[in-house]
Formats: sequence, C-alpha cells, structure tokens
Amino acid sequence: MSDILKIEGLTVAAEDTELLHGIDMTVGEGETHLLMGHNGAGKSTLGCTIMGSPEYKVTGGRIVFDGDDITQESADKRAKRGIFLSFQSPVEIPGITLSEFLRNALEQVSGKRMKLWDFKKQLKAAMALIGMDESYAERDLNVGFSGGEKKKAEILQLLILKPRLAILDETDSGLDVDAVKTVSKGIEEYRKSVGGTLLIITHNAKILESLKVDRTHILSNGRVAKEGDGELAAQVLESGFENTLSGVEK
Repeated sequence: MSDILKIEGLTVAAEDTELLHGIDMTVGEGETHLLMGHNGAGKSTLGCTIMGSPEYKVTGGRIVFDGDDITQESADKRAKRGIFLSFQSPVEIPGITLSEFLRNALEQVSGKRMKLWDFKKQLKAAMALIGMDESYAERDLNVGFSGGEKKKAEILQLLILKPRLAILDETDSGLDVDAVKTVSKGIEEYRKSVGGTLLIITHNAKILESLKVDRTHILSNGRVAKEGDGELAAQVLESGFENTLSGVEK
C-alpha cells in the first residue's frame, strides 16, 4: 500500500506564534488514522494546515500528497486533488441551498458538468443513507440546521464528493448516541464505496466504535507525543490522556 500523505518536520505559526513544532506523520492510502489530544493540543491546526487554510503559515517542513509537495498550494487546488475537511463548527451560508452548494462543489472538483437529474438521484440516495430529510436539500446551507443536521450535511458532502483523503474534525462533537450511529454509517459507506483515507480528529472517540483504526497519533503542545495502533485509542478512552502519556516528554 502506497503512502497518500506524508508530513515531514512541519512547523506552523499563526500571528507570529508557533503552534506546531516539527510534526512527522505518514498515512497510507485507504487507512484510518486517529488524531487525539486535549483541547488546544494542535489537532485542528494540523487538519486546517493540511487543507491549506490561509489562517496558518507553514514556517518549516513540508506536506506531500500522493507524491507531490503541496505545501504552498491553495486550498481549492488541494480540494481538486481530493482532500476534504469537515469543520468542527460548520458555518452557515445564506443565499445558497445545500443542493446548489453540493452540485457546484462536485463540478468544481471533477471539472465536469453534471446533469441535474443524475445529481438529484445521487443526492437523494445519499440523504436516505444518513436519514436526512430531503427538504434540507433546498434550504440555505446550514442556516437554521441543528448541530446534528449540520454534521449530517458534512457527511453528505463526504458521500457526494468522494475525496481521496477525508479529514474529519470533531464530527462526533455534540451528537447524541443515535446521531453518532447515523454519522458512523455514512463514514463506513464512504470507506466501502470509495476506499478513501480517513484522518479523524477527536478527543473522545465515540464515533470509532464501528471503525477499524490503523494508527493513532496523540498530540500534546503542538507535538506528536505518542503513536500506536488502534489499541492506543482504547487506552486513552480507558485511562485518559495524562495516564497514557505518563513518562512521555510532552
């Protein structure tokens, strides 16, 4: 299996404050990786930096995606390569419906026009899979959506856009047990239908019960403090971060 993402010596700053300090990480194509750590450990910063957010400046190291150095590429070019980021707090966008947003995004990523009938058929099937009311397709994106519906809308994007690398930032945050199961079902469908790669950012890992984790990375103070397989995530859930990182330089 080839590596789809390689992060080498990555240092990142925002407003002259260094937030990430020499991050090294390798993700194989088709794998599921878990990024854990306390709030403020640097998880979301890393996810946004991989996606190319202009809020963060890479001051050292590089990001390699599918063999190409993308460290200086813009976010839209990374999206066209097949990188996707779900936000911890999805934004509301008045004036554009969920359906319009998804169709436009799909055409931008693929570079092809899509027949409206074919798109609506695909959208309907994906919404049914995650138990999302079809009426939401014609509502302004995330406007008036509950927290759970916003998260479903992001999983819907995942199923429609079919990215090669999906970075999911706290997708299970604020969801009840039933909503977590629904979102997990959508993620599992993405894995089965696309065979894509997942980098899941979380600090509680409720969403992982139905997913096989290949690799766990624990961040602390902007550094990778510890790495392991799926058992490391289970250890964190059982013992907490402090006990798991006991004796590790953080």
